[in-house]
Amino acid sequence: MGPIPNHFAFIMDGNRRYAKKEKLEEGAGHRAGFSVLMSMLKYCYELGVTYVTIYAFSIENFKRKPDEVQNLMDLILEKIEGLLKEESLVNKYGIRVYFIGNLKLLSKPVRVAAEKVMKATANNTKCALLICIAYTSCDEIVQAVHESCKNKWEEIQPCNSHKSFSGRVEEVDGKSIDDGIGHSVQELFGVQTNELRATRASTFCNDVAEGVERTDKKSGVAGHAVHGSCGKWGEVQSLEASRTGDVVIPNVKSEKLLVDLSILKVVDIESHMYMSVAPNPDIVIRSSGETRLSNFLLWQTSNCLLYSPNALWPDMRLWHLVWAVLDFQRNHSYLEKKKKQF
Repeated sequence: MGPIPNHFAFIMDGNRRYAKKEKLEEGAGHRAGFSVLMSMLKYCYELGVTYVTIYAFSIENFKRKPDEVQNLMDLILEKIEGLLKEESLVNKYGIRVYFIGNLKLLSKPVRVAAEKVMKATANNTKCALLICIAYTSCDEIVQAVHESCKNKWEEIQPCNSHKSFSGRVEEVDGKSIDDGIGHSVQELFGVQTNELRATRASTFCNDVAEGVERTDKKSGVAGHAVHGSCGKWGEVQSLEASRTGDVVIPNVKSEKLLVDLSILKVVDIESHMYMSVAPNPDIVIRSSGETRLSNFLLWQTSNCLLYSPNALWPDMRLWHLVWAVLDFQRNHSYLEKKKKQF
């Protein structure tokens, strides 16, 4: 015996093959698959699983025949609206529902229905259902990097209030501010050189904790010797003021803060992932015997067990889930050891 997985993820593969095998009409396989999904969700929540993620519709699925895509969207809309019924699984188990993916790719009725369900279940706290729709892992990673860069730029931008009116910036620690630090920022954000120089010269000024006023003996210009921190970006060792024309320009003895501001960290990207609302999956179950992830949770599954029963999704039953749990328990010590190595 061992722990029950906290987070299951399902790739529901084989609906169309099931319909073909059983000589059913087009779309019948997906309806049969939805019934199995409801059963699997019930089993998971009865076992004490907190998070369940399902791969409902990939961005790649939009490339299928238009009639098939429309039929799938109609079915998805029907089932989304059914989630709000009083007797639904969501209300019975107190499930909070998230729709994960590039939702703007969905038709307006489906998108509105999804937003309505998320709002209606926002106060449910017992467990969560994450429905990946109009989703691929590549799209998730790209948008996370984009949002991280945007936020990084917005953190730097307020410091422009300290830049020179002329746009000229003096040397920092005896070096031109262009040397070594700015190229990655300039390439990252695509800003003009003068604006970038002015920004670099004042990045550390916005969140400084305390300043002690003094007078520069040589020029007679009031400046500040500042000691403290600029939020999470590091420690400012010192700040002196010098005059260039009519403008006071800060000179810094340490470039550490400026370097830090130009770096995107893993935690920055992860905080902007669609899946940031849940911990990484403990186990991924893909039906039909396939072992491919098919662009599903690539970032989150590096230390995750993959279980691939041969059954097509509509043929999945409770005993498949039990075997998956037993397989997870058997490999739990190894998986935990691998996680600690990262």
